[in-house]
Amino acid sequence: MPQNNYQPHTITDPSRRRLKILRTIVLVLLGIILLRLFFIQILEHGNWVAKASEQHTILETITAKRGEIYMMDHDQPVAVVLNQTTYEIVIDPTVTKKEDIEQVIDQYAKDYVVADLDEVYNTEGLRYSVVAKNIPRETAQQIADSGTPAIWLKKINQRVYPEGTLASGLLGFVNDDGVGQYGTEGSLDKQLAGEDGLIKATADVNKVALSIGDENIKIPSKDGENIILSVDRGLEYGVEERAQAAIDSTAATNASVLIMDPNNGEVLAMANLPNYDPAHYDKVTDAAAFVNYTTEVPYEPASICKSFTFAAAVNEGKMTADTTYFNEHYTTVDGWKIENAEQRSILYGTINMKTALYWSLNTGSIQALRLLGGDPTRITQQGREKLYDYYHNKFRLGQITGIELIEAEGYIEDPNEGWGRDSTYANMTFGQNLGITMVQTASAFSAVVNGGTWHTPTIVKGVLEDDKIVPLNDTSTINKLGEVSSLNESEIGGKSVTEPVESKVSDQILTEETSAAMRAMLINNRGYKVADGTDRPGYDIGGKSGTAQVIVNGAYDDTFAQLVGSYIGFVGPSGELPKYVIMVKMWGEGQSIGSGDAMDLFNTLSNYLIDYLKIKPRI
Repeated sequence: MPQNNYQPHTITDPSRRRLKILRTIVLVLLGIILLRLFFIQILEHGNWVAKASEQHTILETITAKRGEIYMMDHDQPVAVVLNQTTYEIVIDPTVTKKEDIEQVIDQYAKDYVVADLDEVYNTEGLRYSVVAKNIPRETAQQIADSGTPAIWLKKINQRVYPEGTLASGLLGFVNDDGVGQYGTEGSLDKQLAGEDGLIKATADVNKVALSIGDENIKIPSKDGENIILSVDRGLEYGVEERAQAAIDSTAATNASVLIMDPNNGEVLAMANLPNYDPAHYDKVTDAAAFVNYTTEVPYEPASICKSFTFAAAVNEGKMTADTTYFNEHYTTVDGWKIENAEQRSILYGTINMKTALYWSLNTGSIQALRLLGGDPTRITQQGREKLYDYYHNKFRLGQITGIELIEAEGYIEDPNEGWGRDSTYANMTFGQNLGITMVQTASAFSAVVNGGTWHTPTIVKGVLEDDKIVPLNDTSTINKLGEVSSLNESEIGGKSVTEPVESKVSDQILTEETSAAMRAMLINNRGYKVADGTDRPGYDIGGKSGTAQVIVNGAYDDTFAQLVGSYIGFVGPSGELPKYVIMVKMWGEGQSIGSGDAMDLFNTLSNYLIDYLKIKPRI
């Protein structure tokens, strides 16, 4: 029988090893997959749900409309700061072709470019870039109609200042980030800006919002308040025009004017010259142009402060207009000789306090300080403390007033700490060795002449709602929010405001009799202006001048190469309480601007005010 040579097929050892390796690899991969699924399903479940939700969620900010700013035109509000819809060109450099955006800019947006395209396209990882801003609606429509792909047009609100440079120091501006800077725009930025809203909705794959979904959110935006200032637009224009004429006819380079109703603290005009155009704030080369000198910069108003020293002594019953003292043209305090600027022989000898105020004698205000202390021959601690109480606590000099603007605090020297307190306070009686702002000075002077009541000054008349003026009360949210950003504390002579002022104040700080006595003396100061026809009959116009030396290298410049001139006064029908207080400050770097220049501008403004506001005389 033939032999069967058939051998059964067997797996060789090398094949068996390969099979084991393959099976092991499959098991490892399966284990990895199962482990990854465990992480995804169990440990990372929340993260993956969130990522899935992001793919189907619309999240969009609803930008609030910024409130507009109004001034008064006599008894009607008129807009001086508006909003205008413009557009930005936004690109994604990884998607938008460079040649496409270059063509669009070259054809439509040359004047609106804000970015260097070479830099944009060379920035690694950049996915969002604004390349043009403030494009008008018509131009934006042309760009949209061009059909250029991967170019986005974003709608924005651009701030518009239809009055140009008018009251720029008061109004401020809004920067490219939409944040208010300086003036009203800065101090009331929160109220003007409003609150942005939010939309969060479930969307389909094409990012179209669906009506279903339990997590849909819509928080409406809250538009900013339309704020009405107490400033009269026509009056502001006239004041600035006349202040500029005064600058042009003198050596002054700057002027500030503040007009206030002394009976309620309302500001009717607030001018700072030279002006700038808030719509083109980026063209300003000197940041000092942004400063509101009426509220942000303390200075030494000089002899204007004699009004406050005299009022304190009269109110304490220590003197009257007829109280006399012996004037030698100078007096010595702490070894320092303090002289009068006016050295006329007719003033030598015994004179009364009314004459001392008329001729603005330093010896007269120092004598008032001595009388405050109860000793007519020397300055006492009691006198210093009394003057401090009136200056700082009653007249609120050297502290914030509460006006709804950025303001500096200033300073009043302590009556008992430091060297040479007597000489320091002697100088304070005529407005040196202190730092106070124009708004502090005008508010204090208003109390001197209005019957004795100090009112918190205000620049905000109310808000516009449904075409009606809604007055503000003490609980209003409109309050001080900003801080001085352009000047440091050493430059402004005091710290800026960071805390809100909670309410308006009306505080009787002088008796009506004291106020009447001071009005009479201040009217007497301008007697010669009635005689020469400057002041019209039928009106009570009183005032006080101040010419301040400037500190150079830590000491007063005795060469008088630079002086700051100020004048403050009131206007009203004869025999009535004053209707308005006007304060003028004029200065120029390296220039000697005396109180005479400031008084000339006051004279012009007082008569203009009478005509513009139709203040009737009392005959």
